[in-house]
Amino acid sequence: METLTQSELAVQKHADLFPYDSFARRHIGPDARSRDEMLEALGYESMEKFIGEVVPENILLETPLDLPGPLTEVEALAELRKIAAKNQVWKSYLGTGYHDTITPPVIQRNILENPGWYTAYTPYQAEISQGRMEALLNFQTLIIDLTGMDIANASLLDEGTAAAEAIQLAYSAKKESTRDVIFVSEACHPQTIAVIQTRAQPLGIEVVVGDHESYAFAEKPFAVVVQYPASHGEIYCYESFVEAAHEAGGLVVVAADLLALTLLKPPGEWGADVVVGSSQRFGVPLGFGGPHAAFFATRDAYKRSMPGRLIGVSVDSNGNRALRLSLQTREQHIRRDKATSNICTAQVLLAVIASSYAVYHGPEGLKSIARDVNKKTGMLANALRQTGYQVLTQSFFDTLQIDLGEMSGTIIEKLAEAKINVRQFADGTIGLSLDEATSESDLAQLLEIFGASNTYQEAYAPDWHNLQRRSAFLTHPIFNSHHSESELMRYLKRLENRDLSLTHSMIALGSCTMKLNAAAEMFPVTWPEIGKIHPHAPLSQIEGYRQIFAELESWLATITGFAAVSLQPNSGAQGEYAGLLAIRGWHRSRGDEQRNICLIPTSAHGTNPASAVMAGFRVVPVSCDANGNVNIDDLRAKAAEHTGHLGALMVTYPSTHGVFEEGIVEICALIHENGGQVYMDGANMNAQVGLCRPGDFGADVCHLNLHKTFCIPHGGGGPGVGPIGVVAHLAPFLPTDPFVATPSSVSAARWGSASITVISWMYIRMMGAAGLVAATEIAILNANYIAHRLDDYFPILYKGKNNLVAHECILDLRGFKASAGIEVEDVAKRLIDYGFHSPTMSWPVAGTLMVEPTESESKEEIDRFCDAMNAIYQEIQEVIDGTSDRKNNALKHAPHTAQTLLVESWDRPYSREKAAYPLPYTRDSKFWPAVGRVDNVYGDRNLVCSCLPMDAY
Repeated sequence: METLTQSELAVQKHADLFPYDSFARRHIGPDARSRDEMLEALGYESMEKFIGEVVPENILLETPLDLPGPLTEVEALAELRKIAAKNQVWKSYLGTGYHDTITPPVIQRNILENPGWYTAYTPYQAEISQGRMEALLNFQTLIIDLTGMDIANASLLDEGTAAAEAIQLAYSAKKESTRDVIFVSEACHPQTIAVIQTRAQPLGIEVVVGDHESYAFAEKPFAVVVQYPASHGEIYCYESFVEAAHEAGGLVVVAADLLALTLLKPPGEWGADVVVGSSQRFGVPLGFGGPHAAFFATRDAYKRSMPGRLIGVSVDSNGNRALRLSLQTREQHIRRDKATSNICTAQVLLAVIASSYAVYHGPEGLKSIARDVNKKTGMLANALRQTGYQVLTQSFFDTLQIDLGEMSGTIIEKLAEAKINVRQFADGTIGLSLDEATSESDLAQLLEIFGASNTYQEAYAPDWHNLQRRSAFLTHPIFNSHHSESELMRYLKRLENRDLSLTHSMIALGSCTMKLNAAAEMFPVTWPEIGKIHPHAPLSQIEGYRQIFAELESWLATITGFAAVSLQPNSGAQGEYAGLLAIRGWHRSRGDEQRNICLIPTSAHGTNPASAVMAGFRVVPVSCDANGNVNIDDLRAKAAEHTGHLGALMVTYPSTHGVFEEGIVEICALIHENGGQVYMDGANMNAQVGLCRPGDFGADVCHLNLHKTFCIPHGGGGPGVGPIGVVAHLAPFLPTDPFVATPSSVSAARWGSASITVISWMYIRMMGAAGLVAATEIAILNANYIAHRLDDYFPILYKGKNNLVAHECILDLRGFKASAGIEVEDVAKRLIDYGFHSPTMSWPVAGTLMVEPTESESKEEIDRFCDAMNAIYQEIQEVIDGTSDRKNNALKHAPHTAQTLLVESWDRPYSREKAAYPLPYTRDSKFWPAVGRVDNVYGDRNLVCSCLPMDAY
């Protein structure tokens, strides 16, 4: 039988594309006829010939990827069910910042399982993102109120990384009187300590871990970190410790339990400078470690050093309240190697769940839940003491440390027989952490195991050293109005209707890859075998997860050509950081500590230089040529100049400008010749899958955005997953388990956002090798078809060999500023009137739009987008010709809200119909923006980042 090449295999499959019931047929938008029409428009007779002229010949794969054959949706779900069934869902009282919780069904169905929420993108276009931004403003208000701080961001990745970000903030604000030392209480969660140690080491920061009660501040630390309540359950009064820390010149970072803060005095009231933690127990499933939304709150003085995203209140063009991303100058693509953080995302979907949980329960409901948890913990403590056990925790919220004495072995054996997990400390004691899901029967079961049945009737009164909360919280009406399911359902629907998502139209964001997030991929996330497992459960209980991880890692290694993969990084930026740490660790292991230079092209993602600095590298920029490619002559000169100190090159492939650079093999070889390693930013891996492999053409490490290439949804700005693949000699330097090893750990859980890796598992399992190749080829075809259709109106800024682009293209709008007074923002906002989210605006080149259609979009949808863009060109031409006013036209006033059009007197020189229904299809399906154009300047000058009083609306 004749052996087919990879491309021939894909062509054969493309004959009628795929069988009727195949997943690839449902995932890939264009059918065979559409594919042929687009190829014909581009002048090609076959996909093989077309791809051969896009991708450099010297990197094209010659054989198919060695992956399992594709399964249908039904078959893949059945197979994954069998694997997931190998997980054992024990009752876990393991605590350490992770707790079982009850996700209200109204939230699970209307947010977590709703594509109107999970397929939206980061709210860069504020006018069509008002719903999720209101939910995030609720989240910020929740955090500000419970922590007692001045300002909070819109979430971070997990508690461990949030604590590490706090150290980074304190480091940037460090006083001359302090040294490069931080103190971390040994009573902090182990994984938090590990992540902080990892972050501190490349920066030369010494981490002192010890007993905060006896610490004398001899090292003059610039920051201290404490846990509230402590990891073993004790509630300490930190006021004198905080006072001493401030006298020594250090900032105080508090890792706090959000539910406990409904009953305990907020850290902001006893001197904290930064408060971090996790909102997981506010209705977000355990998910074996993630994804969860961490929080980060600080004092007003540090707001411009705060990492992550911040939602602020502004006004729109009609003077109405409008929300927007605030203080955007803090973001990495602007500050680059001067950034205080490389965080480029949030955990929006999870923050929305947590804030909606708070809206649903309200302040009284949250206090009731907290009191119930604390009461049951108190009952258990009383019963254990009365039975003769030594309860070491004197003042507690939900966690007890217990000395079992002679009964230790017997009790632990009984707990195991009952399928109960408890924390086991190194000194032989155990820990029990109760939670919202702990029922009366659960408590009775524990008491029976401990031989303490019916001995817990004595009343429990908490002793919290006068740390009871006195201040009110969540007083805003939004947290006191939606406590019935009907009201919350309608509120969530109102918010959803204010956002544009993939449920409405294609979102052609360059470099962001807004693929279809298939329902079959999403189903397993909420299975109990996936969602209800604690991240510190014993390995013997997670056989299913371990198989999923092993298979996914193997498939990703096959796809990329690498020897090993780590799934731990829980964002693309974390993947960059982890990959650079691996390179740095390898150099240090060889005695090459001097290799600290990282070459980065000027076109790179802004997170690249920020990650390099965090990993201990010094950034040296490399120029690009007129075609947007890496300037190899400048690279050669810089590599030679720094040859003895060269540590790494960070390069994106295909390039940030959307081109397959012909010189990539030469670039990688040049770095290796000078002793460095090649880090490849995998943001554009979706243009390579099945066609070429980074590990084959010279890359040493590459991070993958599972939320881009492998179909994990963007969730309105998070979650993301950024695993890394490495060559064999870097494998020993991959991230380790933060709970049992020290360090390096870049995330708080060993496998990061474990529960959503099943999405990518399902995608690869259903697509198979041929499906993945077809997806890549169609993505490249769709992008070139768009470039072909729009090139006469909006010149394509960069093209590669044979005048073709990769999977995205850059439309040059810069000339219209002089000829018509039209800015790229005007086009972006006018697209909203046509029912589309703008492509990536002014990045990587100011005054341009970067378009990426993905393989999921049909030719019909792509044509609709091109029709809209061409209609907008005609509107610009009307300004140039003088038939439209230069300042008073449909583009300058876009987007047009219903309120704008319903005014009694219409005084604009164009019709209401032109404003609202610029093309016929908009009459059939019209997306109305919730607000007019948002005033960014007003929002930054009048920074408000929590819910306003009702009289302000």
